[in-house]
Amino acid sequence: MWWVLVAIAFIAIGYCILIRPHKYWVKRGVRQGTPVFVLGDNWGTVLRKQSFAEMVEMVYNMWPNARYSGFYQFLLPTLLLRDPELIKQVTVKDFDHFVDHRSFIPEDSDPLWGKNLFSLTGQRWREMRTTLSPAFTSSKMKYMFSLISQSGERFVNHFLKKNEDIITVEMKDTFTRFTNDVIANTAFGIECDSLGDRNNEFYLMGKEATDFSGLWKNLKFFGYFLMPKVYKLLKVKLFSSKVSDFFTRLVKTNIDSREKRGVVRPDMIHLLLEARKHGLKHEESQSVQDTGFATVEESEIGRNPKSAKVEITDQDITSQALIFFFAGFDSVSSLMCFMSYELGVNPDVQERLIKEVDETMEACNGKLTYEALLGMKYMDMVVSESLRKWPNGVATDRLCIKPYTIEAKNPDEKPLLLEKNTTV
Repeated sequence: MWWVLVAIAFIAIGYCILIRPHKYWVKRGVRQGTPVFVLGDNWGTVLRKQSFAEMVEMVYNMWPNARYSGFYQFLLPTLLLRDPELIKQVTVKDFDHFVDHRSFIPEDSDPLWGKNLFSLTGQRWREMRTTLSPAFTSSKMKYMFSLISQSGERFVNHFLKKNEDIITVEMKDTFTRFTNDVIANTAFGIECDSLGDRNNEFYLMGKEATDFSGLWKNLKFFGYFLMPKVYKLLKVKLFSSKVSDFFTRLVKTNIDSREKRGVVRPDMIHLLLEARKHGLKHEESQSVQDTGFATVEESEIGRNPKSAKVEITDQDITSQALIFFFAGFDSVSSLMCFMSYELGVNPDVQERLIKEVDETMEACNGKLTYEALLGMKYMDMVVSESLRKWPNGVATDRLCIKPYTIEAKNPDEKPLLLEKNTTV
């Protein structure tokens, strides 16, 4: 009899923990698919049958006539927004309800990840956002442009030195090395030549930091979604000790060297040190040329002079610099690969783009300037169209930090109350 009771208890616990969560949207009258036991709608990515982008596309097209639908990231119920007006309402008009991203790695478990601007939440995010946002204005990008141009020239010269009519390259590897050098130069303040020195330590550590393949790393992510409280208790880190120690030591040594020798370099480390010492201020908006490059205006959160500023530590600087790898290491190299493909299959576009590049370089006497780059409208069109056809960022998440109601717009809809901590 006792064994029967134990079995019933286990079944009841299993239902509540592993099956009941997949009924979340059904109970709220929201359309959803057929999630797989434990894996939810992520079953394809876990079993290597789908990429993450294909999984998002699958759930997006599941209910084509709905303004929103529900799906499950393992056991986590997530609301997928399809209606552009509803997306604008959540991300702009009612943004105060959706300020935070979902934080799946606690700050005290892995400070190197948890302290970056993307991972911080609540008041800590607002304070850090206010402190750091002046470092990302158009004028600061112009300030760092010389370093980006320097890496670009080194990249081109590497192939010119070969003096060959036909050069065979593996695009992904080549562009990944280029983006690595740009990030090293502009974010970490060191110069690399990853095409010439293919096994330099910075490239190898950066690649390891952004590589999430392998059984152990996949199990880590599985656990972050399935057992977040257990992982928090055990303080499971995202980065290995080798990667964390390398980047922490690199930034600290760089900072100490600059402060002792009075070195000033036009890179992100310098801007973050200035923010720590004196604080950075927003410049008044300047007129920019009519292109898609660097024309996004700062929000009031960053501009508000009354917002509290947070003290920036060496670890904060390391975290912000490291997020550049996740923002650019793979995404920019992937974009360059897609662009190369599109230019290859559209020779007329390639010819017109080459013409604009040649004309721009001639007008600059062979030395590209920030202003000249802003004037390359066709380049902007090619980049934008490549991103439209082959988007790197296929989704973004938001966390509902206080109850929010999505009003009904269609006869077959009912108002939907989003509870606190609902992922959208």
